[in-house]
Amino acid sequence: MSNRVRYVFDTNVIISALLFKNSKPAQAFQYTLANGEILLSLDLLEELNEVLGRKKFNKYVTNEEREEFLEALIERAVLIEIVENVQECRDPKDDKVLELALNGEAHYIITGDRYLLVLNPFRNVRVITVEDFLKTI
Repeated sequence: MSNRVRYVFDTNVIISALLFKNSKPAQAFQYTLANGEILLSLDLLEELNEVLGRKKFNKYVTNEEREEFLEALIERAVLIEIVENVQECRDPKDDKVLELALNGEAHYIITGDRYLLVLNPFRNVRVITVEDFLKTI
């Protein structure tokens, strides 16, 4: 295992980083790509692909841009196999983020989701907003 700082982003933060190039989510995402490791699981990747495929995003990004983004993310991220499941979030759909952080030994979960934020810290993983994360760098 690397000694680099390991990050888990929830899907909404990743999508905001893609859609709004100079946004705070994009700044946080670019920083972590350059200075740490972004963790991904198959479940999170599947959710990201499904959400990005929604028609409402067509006015922001082309299919080609989506595919390029996902390919680059897969290439640069660390794919984590989920062996320990979690059922601790008020919204069960968010458990996949917690599972990724736990199985990947993440240092941070970066999210805007209030159901995740109230769990801070989650088993020694800091759960913080993009804004709070940017204040730490």
